[in-house]
Order: sequence, then C-alpha cells, then structure tokens
Amino acid sequence: MKKLKLGLPKGSLQQATINLFNKAGYNVKVRERSYFPEIDDEEIECMLIRAQEMAKYVEKGALDAGLTGRDWVKETGADVVEVAELIYAKQGMRPVRWVLAVPEDSDIKGVKDLEGKTIATEVVNITKEYLKKYGVNAKVEFSWGATEVKPPHLADAIVEVTETGTSLRANRLRIVDIVMESVTVFIVNKQVSQTDEWKKKKIDRIVLMLKGVLTAQNKVGLMMNVKKENLPKVIKLLPALESPTISNLSETDWVAINTIVDEKQVRTLIPELKEAGAVGIVEYPLNKIVY
Repeated sequence: MKKLKLGLPKGSLQQATINLFNKAGYNVKVRERSYFPEIDDEEIECMLIRAQEMAKYVEKGALDAGLTGRDWVKETGADVVEVAELIYAKQGMRPVRWVLAVPEDSDIKGVKDLEGKTIATEVVNITKEYLKKYGVNAKVEFSWGATEVKPPHLADAIVEVTETGTSLRANRLRIVDIVMESVTVFIVNKQVSQTDEWKKKKIDRIVLMLKGVLTAQNKVGLMMNVKKENLPKVIKLLPALESPTISNLSETDWVAINTIVDEKQVRTLIPELKEAGAVGIVEYPLNKIVY
C-alpha cells in the first residue's frame, strides 16, 4: 500500500496541529514518548519533528510533506514547495512575529543603533539578512533558549518570536521593530510535487480539509424564516460569505434563509433580524467551510 510520509510539528505547534487534524476528520493520537502518532488513515504515516528541522527533512525526501512555520523554511533555506498557507499558531488563529526587542531602559531606539552590538536569537540567518538590509554590522549569536533573559548582560538585543508580546513585557523588554511575520505552511518535497500524482492528490485532499476547518473558525450558521414582505429588510442586515440561500416554504408568502456570519456579530445581529421580521432564528456551529 502506498504511504504518504507526513511530518507534524513537535513543540509549540503540536497540540494546535493535532486539534486541526482532528477537526478536519483525521483522528490523530500521540502516545507518551512516541514520535510516531497514530492516525486513522492507513495511507498516511505520521512523524513528530521539530518545526525548526521540518523543512530540511522534507527537502531531503525523508518526509514527503510536513507542516512548519514559513520562518523556518526561510531560516534553513530549504528548497521545498509551499502548497498552502494555514494561519494558526499556538495561542490563536493569527500570524506570529519575530521582533527585535531590547530592555525597557535601553538606548537602542531603532535598527541603526545596533551597530557593533550583540544580538541573541534562534533565527541567525533571518536576523543577519535583516541587518544587511539596513547596512548594520552587529554580532548575531545563536540562542539555545530562554532568549528573553539575555539582555542586557548576555546580549544588547534579541530577535524573538511572539504572538501576544506577553512574555517580552514580563521580562521588561520593549519591541523596537518587527523583523518578519510568519504563518504555518504545508510544504511538500519538490520531487513528490513534480512526479508523484498519487501523493499530490492525497496532499490536496488533506489541505482542502484543513483549510475548510480554518475558514470555519469563528463563524456560525444562521437559519430563519421570513415573510416575503420583510425579506428586503432582513437581507440588508445579513453579511454573508457570498449571498444567503433563500428557499420557498409550503406557505407561499414565507421563505427560509440560511447564511454564514462571524460569531462575534451574532449578539447584535439576531435582535436586529427579529426586529426586521425574522422568526424561528436558529444559530448552529460550523466544522468546515469548503469553497
């Protein structure tokens, strides 16, 4: 039987990725101390790999495909094919940022002030490229972790990843600049992408389901009945992905409306719909939206 060798990111993205696959219909289970998650698809063979290393293993063909951050593809310089951008992270559905940060009382106000300074970071190549863009010469040291505690005694500044900035503030650091934004990407080995039709089709189907889950995040469905005379007022209130579905009911002067809206709009939208003449309003959760 053909198998797709798929890398799942171990570490900060691990649980968010497993949750995403589970919502997409792939039941993934990770046993304690095992690097080979179980998945209820016998055509997929999963392996947990650190996001920092994923792109290199996909490039070499040890894995057919994998999920990692675009930042790590750039940092490693791996020659892989990016087939999808999946905007999710450890704490939410948004990009992460690599930021230049310094102690709150530092004299460093901008990138030009880094001349001759020392910067600690896990993304050495990205940081060097950033400095080169501004013509700044600084020493860039690889950080093995706990990067936030290094300024000011072990480094003048850091380039660190953040979603909310909470950890930086807790360590009395302030952000000077954004070095790059990154999202999770689904990457594929170049040869697989060019020559293996079976694996390409398998990957396309996985990506379709994952993107369907992400599209449905923070959205809900609304159903309601409306008298035709009130339809224009109700339609005017409805924000829809494309346009609402309108169906005739057995009573000829009534229609049913089905639409999708942002969940945060519902608390104000439902009262307005009722005032406009909608009745029997039902809100329901969404698992996936596939275009």
